[in-house]
Amino acid sequence: MTEQAKEDVSEEGPQSETAAEKTQAAEKPVDEVTALREELDKFKAQSAEYLDGWQRARAELANARKRFEKERSEAGQLANNTLLRKILPVLDDLDRAIKTVPDDLRQHAWATGVSLIQRKFQNALDSEGVKPIEVKPGDAFDPNLHEAVTHESSPDHTEGKIIAEVQTGYTFNGQVLRPALVRVAK
Repeated sequence: MTEQAKEDVSEEGPQSETAAEKTQAAEKPVDEVTALREELDKFKAQSAEYLDGWQRARAELANARKRFEKERSEAGQLANNTLLRKILPVLDDLDRAIKTVPDDLRQHAWATGVSLIQRKFQNALDSEGVKPIEVKPGDAFDPNLHEAVTHESSPDHTEGKIIAEVQTGYTFNGQVLRPALVRVAK
């Protein structure tokens, strides 16, 4: 080959590589941008997944707190109910003691003291939400509030009406703590 041909070939070679390099260089930024966009999309999806997981965990924690608070409140209510059911017979005994004090002894200091204790006890229960169930002879029997201890014939009352109260019933914060024991006409 002549010198001229060699120069032409050598000139064509570097020129062809330069064109190829230019094509690669032009494709390289496009590929790099595409790769960066794909990576960005991947991180956005991962970020959304983490945010969703965090929000779910936060909601679960809030629900668990509410559930624990409700359970704690119910346990406290149950403990109060249990304690009050144990105390009510003491109040019943005080009531019976006051009702059976003979008239000539009502003015004695000990009788007055027992009466005062019974009143304070009842006031303390009232302040905590314990209320007696009102029962009057002639009221209709309500199985939600009353428990029948006897069914008796009564000329003064129609069937299903209360003849008399045997034991006072109580409610606690609107719920029946102990039903009233009653005699019912049949």
